[in-house]
Amino acid sequence: MTSLRDAALTSKAWPFEEARRVLKRYEKVPPEKGYVLFETGYGPSGLPHIGTFGEVQRTTMVRRAFELISDIPTRLFVFSDDLDGMRKVPENVPNGAMLKENLQKPLTSVPDPFGEYPSFGDHNNAMLRRFLDTFGFDYEFISATEFYRSGRFDDTLRLAAERYEKIMDIMLASLREERQQTYSCFLPIHPETGRVLYVPIKHVDKVNHTVTFDDEAGREWTLPVTGGHVKLQWKPDFGARWAALGVDFEMYGKDHSTNTPIYDGICEALGVPAPEHFTYELFLDEHGQKISKSKGNGLTIDEWLTYAATESLGYFMFQKPKTAKRLWWDVIPKAVDEYHQQLQAFPAQSDEQKLANPVWHIHGGTPPVSDMAVSFAMLLNLASVAGAKDKEGLWGFIRRYAPGTSPETNPQLDQAAGFAVKYFNDFVAPTRQSRAPTDRERGAFEDLLERLRGWAGGLDEEELQTMVFAVGTTHGFEPLRDWFKALYEVLLGASQGPRFGGFIALYGVRETADLIDRALKGELAAPAA
Repeated sequence: MTSLRDAALTSKAWPFEEARRVLKRYEKVPPEKGYVLFETGYGPSGLPHIGTFGEVQRTTMVRRAFELISDIPTRLFVFSDDLDGMRKVPENVPNGAMLKENLQKPLTSVPDPFGEYPSFGDHNNAMLRRFLDTFGFDYEFISATEFYRSGRFDDTLRLAAERYEKIMDIMLASLREERQQTYSCFLPIHPETGRVLYVPIKHVDKVNHTVTFDDEAGREWTLPVTGGHVKLQWKPDFGARWAALGVDFEMYGKDHSTNTPIYDGICEALGVPAPEHFTYELFLDEHGQKISKSKGNGLTIDEWLTYAATESLGYFMFQKPKTAKRLWWDVIPKAVDEYHQQLQAFPAQSDEQKLANPVWHIHGGTPPVSDMAVSFAMLLNLASVAGAKDKEGLWGFIRRYAPGTSPETNPQLDQAAGFAVKYFNDFVAPTRQSRAPTDRERGAFEDLLERLRGWAGGLDEEELQTMVFAVGTTHGFEPLRDWFKALYEVLLGASQGPRFGGFIALYGVRETADLIDRALKGELAAPAA
């Protein structure tokens, strides 16, 4: 442990860099609360999306890194802003008319459009927790509704009333002049309609901790700031929550980055040091647009898990968090294969290399052993040429290629085979289009077919690759990648593919020869329009 901790104290992996910043907060004195607090926030205005998961995954990676370099206990709070008023109807949920009637009510006061939970907020909170539990995250869930109404936030809210001018000075400096005229950090919740009101505050009583305001009908009301009668606007709420809980670390998307001085200032105005924070780049959909809960664009967690194991998503989240990443179906196969490449490399690595390896962070320092004898990309191509309808249709080829493998001894590979068949049928098959070989290519394909028919070298993929390479050289392909591109386009209906010697070894020499024969007879190419 000592050598590993020493390596962690200098590791350049981003979770360790963040963990060291958190540790620096307590170089002289340990935290009074007895632990270091990591937090992530969730706005349950729509169904949880994969970006929400990413915050918890990445924060957990920093937390695990911190636990290696420090003996201070840690906790992770997942905080749901479910007291926020519903400001618009999400596009991807049923019963839109009913939701429209409940606009501006706290999400935990809006009926569940799915009819399964006491409120829309409760439904979305349950979805979030189910997703996080699927991945085995160690977290504590906090509902803003419970946080406000139970009194846990009361001391901070009273202090906010007492320091109202200081908070308002921070907020007003960030607002346009027109907005300044009506802005207040406090939002009353109407005692009769239950709606969150965006109205000017006429008076803040710093002694009795109340606010006075006129509602939309011009009636005057006075409410205590405590007990859930009033909530904070979202920017003040962010900083006040940090102060109330004593948050030490929180990450959020780049779209929040300009608000960081506001969050920090309000936390410090309430007498508590601001936490360390980490800003990550946004996830983009297939069109390069930011993914959004309300739009429902991008991938959901459930959609990713339909085609790949959970660990591949963890790998995707680890990679370059400060770089915007396209999050669409075609990133899944690459994430699966790169995850297993890292997993296979891990046992032989030095301590420094292990701490830089994504699988250390995905598995909290104890990654499993990979049993993937065949890559996911290769399984996809096998599904293509084998016409497999289920994973059993692939296992005959896999057993011949990797003797001793089985669904029982290779559960990761077995699961991946099932995912590959489904992924191929849903995403590859509908768009796959093989072409006929050109006159020049035909001679090379005939040569390769003849060599395969007479092949006596077994299933050694290096020897097979060398033979395929030799065919391309003999027929003057320059650069040689044009020869392999032709193989993929004619035989697999794709512009790129696996190492072809490995493909022959997996699919079989005779089977590959038969595939080439079909291509030469025009049986694979799509008919001309």
